[in-house]
Amino acid sequence: MADSVIGLDLGTGGVRAIAVDLNGQLIAQATRSYPLLAPHPGWTEQHASDWVTASIAALTELTTRLQGHRAIALGLSGQMHGMVPLDAEGEVIRPAILWNDQRTGQAVVEIETVIPRQELIQRTGNPAITGFQLPKLVWLRSQEPESFNRLQRILLPKDYLAYVLTGEQATEPSDASGIGCLNLATRQWDDDILQTLNLSPTFFPSVVDSTAIVGRLQLAIAQQTGLPEGLPVIAGGGDNAAAAIGLGISSAQLNRGSLSIGTSGVVFVPCDRPTPDPAGRVHLFCHVDGGYHLLGVTLAAGGALRWYRDTFAPEVAYGDLMTLAERSQPGSRGVLFLPHLSGERSPHLDPDARGAWVNLSLAHTQADLVRAVLEGVAFGLKAALDVVNELNPVHQLLATGGGARSPVWLQILADVLQTELVAPKTEEGAAYGAAILAMVGVGAYSDLDQALQLILRATQPITPNVHAVYNTSFQHYKTLYEALKAIR
Repeated sequence: MADSVIGLDLGTGGVRAIAVDLNGQLIAQATRSYPLLAPHPGWTEQHASDWVTASIAALTELTTRLQGHRAIALGLSGQMHGMVPLDAEGEVIRPAILWNDQRTGQAVVEIETVIPRQELIQRTGNPAITGFQLPKLVWLRSQEPESFNRLQRILLPKDYLAYVLTGEQATEPSDASGIGCLNLATRQWDDDILQTLNLSPTFFPSVVDSTAIVGRLQLAIAQQTGLPEGLPVIAGGGDNAAAAIGLGISSAQLNRGSLSIGTSGVVFVPCDRPTPDPAGRVHLFCHVDGGYHLLGVTLAAGGALRWYRDTFAPEVAYGDLMTLAERSQPGSRGVLFLPHLSGERSPHLDPDARGAWVNLSLAHTQADLVRAVLEGVAFGLKAALDVVNELNPVHQLLATGGGARSPVWLQILADVLQTELVAPKTEEGAAYGAAILAMVGVGAYSDLDQALQLILRATQPITPNVHAVYNTSFQHYKTLYEALKAIR
């Protein structure tokens, strides 16, 4: 019976589990979805129990498809920044508050009132940010004191799943550096920050390497899923870092990053030193390979296109929308779209940012509106990439996610970013990266560099064209953000 490893990615919309042989070939996969809760405007939550139910179901289905392979390890990845609060018995106190939740604006102000923003950036790589876990903890203390008084431990989403699977509580640097109190130099909790905020370091689990075995599969879970009892569970990585490993992007290649077009849009660029943007406009996190990475995020990328379709063209397929966009022209005949439908992360860090179309006339068509959405997302990513390039220039981006399957959108992105894009032959995402980390964790490969030789290399690059109209449109885009900010 041949050996295999399992990678499991706990996403916002659902969980995906894959089995991969030790040559990196996909054997089987299974997915399950779960609901997103929005109890108030700007709030996003999920029940951690839904994650567990979906994960066990996916693993159970996957086990039936292993086709003569034996699982030797399970690696984890997942949505970052979420807060799962546990009491002394390890029971969940309230629904998990997610990465895109915007309720913590006042908590951010409270943190930066007692800890200067520049000091936070220097220590943790980032200012206080509404989506991060630390402001959520401060919010819990002020807004739900009964829950806070019961609090014993807070876990990130994938780390909570690891706890359910193994009974052990731990985290690893790539996910932990998105909490807001991990010292990037030491890769451990910053006691000075926590003491200043009057928060106990014991709220947070121990930090281990991303390839470390955090525990072994408990008997009850093994019986439910059909996986072997005692199966090693590997710490893994936050979704962006794991997805980068799945693409072969490591800190050893500093001029090559990735561009993900999912619900959000993410620019990921590895770096070998913890050098944050002094203004905190883009994130600096630990990478799973011992290095670091810069991350620029626009909150509504594919989400903006989905909003357009659901609101204005629910009967139109996404492929037909792309065909429409191609009928317009670069610059969308003057129409400009600001994609800040969920606030904005990079480079504005502005949860109150809002979207807009401008410069409309009777002459404009649906094709112009759709193309303007695609271009507006590209401008949002350019605003983030420009900051990243100031710190660590990148020459090539591997384009992934649902939006990267559109040749029209890929060419728009290449032209606006003025960066070569490459669409990989295969893209298995964060679950694949988690599986590679699992291979290293159980010694199937001696180190991550050796394991990364498995990755299939990319296909024909997409070369950027020069459209002078995009330079003008981008300047208008930046002006529009400031104009809308002034009228809130």
